[in-house]
Amino acid sequence: MTAVDGVDYSPGELDRDATFYVAGHRGLVGSAIWRKLEASGFENLVGKPSAELDLKDRDAVFAYMGETKPKYVVLAAAKVGGILANSTYPVDFLSDNMRIQVNVLDAAHKNDVERVLFLGSSCIYPKFAEQPIREDSLLTGHLEETNDAYAIAKIAGILQTQAVRRQYGLPWISAMPTNLYGPNDNFSPKGSHVLPALIRRYDEATKSGAPTVTNWGTGTPRREFLHADDMADACLHLLEHYDGPDQVNVGTGSDVTIREIAETIGQVVGFDGETEWDTTKPDGTPQKLLDVSKLAEAGWTSKISLSEGLDRTVAWYREHVDTLRG
Repeated sequence: MTAVDGVDYSPGELDRDATFYVAGHRGLVGSAIWRKLEASGFENLVGKPSAELDLKDRDAVFAYMGETKPKYVVLAAAKVGGILANSTYPVDFLSDNMRIQVNVLDAAHKNDVERVLFLGSSCIYPKFAEQPIREDSLLTGHLEETNDAYAIAKIAGILQTQAVRRQYGLPWISAMPTNLYGPNDNFSPKGSHVLPALIRRYDEATKSGAPTVTNWGTGTPRREFLHADDMADACLHLLEHYDGPDQVNVGTGSDVTIREIAETIGQVVGFDGETEWDTTKPDGTPQKLLDVSKLAEAGWTSKISLSEGLDRTVAWYREHVDTLRG
């Protein structure tokens, strides 16, 4: 993208002195992005926890954006959860995320934010998309029914980002991460995604001496996992090197079965019992591996291996287990 109203918006190094708003800076992704930006020399980071700024409150969001006047925004705030939470509360996942996105993106445009990065999820793609999933698979088939409401909200965010580019010529972009994990994740029994749920389940079983752990489904679905610190690194890289209308997949390019990741986590936490599988519970999408060639073309590949990431995440979980949310 070239100039708009005489301003050159071509990708390049971001201004380290400019105000940079990270929406959702206390969450898994937002906190990792905050750490990455601090380490990269950004001097004016702003953000507010949800207890102080409800992003579903349109007037409050507009007021905050008007006060802080950020030059850059990363929208990492979202209502997220695993299969159980998504399938139980679809209205909440659709309504809350739609309101968060529309409020933040509208306020960003009203306040002339130059560069916005909207973060979605790989669940936006069809349930039976060709593997690995390319960006152009979007809207080509039916969604996974256990999280279709959340996926529709995220698709709407992508389209709003693209619409701003078409209508106003601003270099706003969006990125779709694979399954993320790491510090500040949600480890609650009812609201967490698969990897943090497994860490908690196996760690508690190890501490209690339980002879078995029971997991949902068959264990055969394949999933790709990316450490949140890698995701944060990719986000800054995209902001400085990518400018295009298509969402960009962010992942490692490799996957494992749920059974394999469960066995690995069991080994990391020291669980020596048996694992059982409740096949009456849903598996979700059979495979969800992202094609990350567009990201590679932009000059970025993942750096944190799954084994290293799991070691770091289990250590963080055990250090913070008494103060975790949920």
